[in-house]
Amino acid sequence: MEGLFKLGINWATLIAQLVNFTVLFVALYLFAYKPILKMLDSRSKKVEESMKQTEAIKEQVAHAEEESKKRIEAASKEGQEIITKAMRGGEEVRQQAQQDAQKDAETLITRARTEIQRQRDEAIGDLRREFADLTILAAEKVIQKSLDKEAHRQLIDKTLEESATFKK
Repeated sequence: MEGLFKLGINWATLIAQLVNFTVLFVALYLFAYKPILKMLDSRSKKVEESMKQTEAIKEQVAHAEEESKKRIEAASKEGQEIITKAMRGGEEVRQQAQQDAQKDAETLITRARTEIQRQRDEAIGDLRREFADLTILAAEKVIQKSLDKEAHRQLIDKTLEESATFKK
């Protein structure tokens, strides 16, 4: 021990310094180190929670993007179906209008033919009467006497009908 004394080490001072160091170490451990560790642990937990929240938000964003893509695709398909239905409907309407127009045209043609036939028959009847009147008039002039117009007309009509029958 004397060797330590020669080095300038005093036991009483050394023990006092060791006690002081231990008291200071315990005080720092209790009042500084533990609160700092608690603070660091809480910060670490907050950072970890923030990271978990960030990952959860990323997953939610990815899910929302997928969902919006699915919705956009569904809306696109639905729009295409609506366009296709509208085109089919338009084609059906066009075909129906074309059929209606063709029916109307056929009806008009039938009416026109009926009207033409009626007018033709009227014209033939008028022509026969005129021809009968002219024949009677010519016969009167030839024989210079008045003939019974009605009897001659019936005779001429009968002759014209017979000649028309033979021609057909």
